[in-house]
Amino acid sequence: MPDQGHPPRTTSPASQTITLFLCGDVMTGRGIDQVLPHPVQPRIYESYLTSALGYVKLAEEANGPIPKPVDFAYIWGDALAELRRTGPDARIINLETAVTTSTEYWPGKGIHYRMHPKNIPCITAAKIDCCVLANNHILDWGYDGLTETLKMLAGAHLEATGVGQNLAEAEAPAIIEVPGKGRVLVFGFGDESSGIPSRWRARSDKPGVNLLPDLSESTVSRIAKRISALKQQGDCVVASIHWGGNWGYKIPNAHREFAHRLIDQAHVDVVHGHSSHHPMGIEVYRGKPIIYGCGDFLNDYEGISGYQEFRGDLSLMYFVTLDMATGKLVNLKMTPMQIKRFRLNHAQSNDVAWLEQVLDRESRSLGARIELVDNGRLALSISKPE
Repeated sequence: MPDQGHPPRTTSPASQTITLFLCGDVMTGRGIDQVLPHPVQPRIYESYLTSALGYVKLAEEANGPIPKPVDFAYIWGDALAELRRTGPDARIINLETAVTTSTEYWPGKGIHYRMHPKNIPCITAAKIDCCVLANNHILDWGYDGLTETLKMLAGAHLEATGVGQNLAEAEAPAIIEVPGKGRVLVFGFGDESSGIPSRWRARSDKPGVNLLPDLSESTVSRIAKRISALKQQGDCVVASIHWGGNWGYKIPNAHREFAHRLIDQAHVDVVHGHSSHHPMGIEVYRGKPIIYGCGDFLNDYEGISGYQEFRGDLSLMYFVTLDMATGKLVNLKMTPMQIKRFRLNHAQSNDVAWLEQVLDRESRSLGARIELVDNGRLALSISKPE
């Protein structure tokens, strides 16, 4: 009997597939912004450092000089060739920085990420389609910063979801048209467990984040109604959720139950979780993939001590291929990367083996296995029933 994650293939049009590139937090603010061609003023308001240039210095002390100013494509490094090789139909990231010159930092928050609007080509250099913004840094530079971020993304023809000038806008999905295949609907959600302040919640008359009130069945029911009003035959639906803490592999039962309900009741095809600074376990439920935490994809943390056992310098490119007719998973492949000198580089073989061991360990309890495949890449397989 075929397993639920790998539906049988045929040559009929109904079995046409779609491949999504997904990743976790893309943090192009602060230190990374400072090495790009148009940095904002480096003043920051942290107890640790008062200048974003301090993060550049830490990275260079750890791994060597960065050839600043770097070109816009520099930060993606080896990931660009991997994107060309795989040719995904849609590219979706969690953009965890404001794109603004606003100086009105959110008081008392501690850490504030921003990137100069003129550096937006560093996102388009990777041909990104959609930026999920429902996270705990999008309002770091206030409501003016949010407004400017949305304006700059729209001007660069980048879809955005998860925030808006009011609740209706924040709840609306990004819609990615894939010529000859159909549409990908990306809904962005935030949860307070990721550190999003409750005051950032969008309301009917107030800008902000599409912040989940809770993870209850009634919340899923409301989401299901929104999805059913928009979803058409053949559409692929991604629920992109910023939730949970930064470190640790334990997945709360409430998160698993919520993800399962999204699939059962709201007919979501992919649950795309982020906030964790390292990759977490993966589950396939009723043939649909749940990535509980993608891990950071790009950040400026080099040279910062603490939590080394989680290897936050290692990140993953997720390539999720779905059957367009059923929405079920055909395969999920992952390419390991290492962040060094603010650039994504292919991970070394020993690091790939470490990631495979950790992810396999964490995914086994969820009914999935992670295997090492060709050329230093990883793939998900579904455990056979006992």
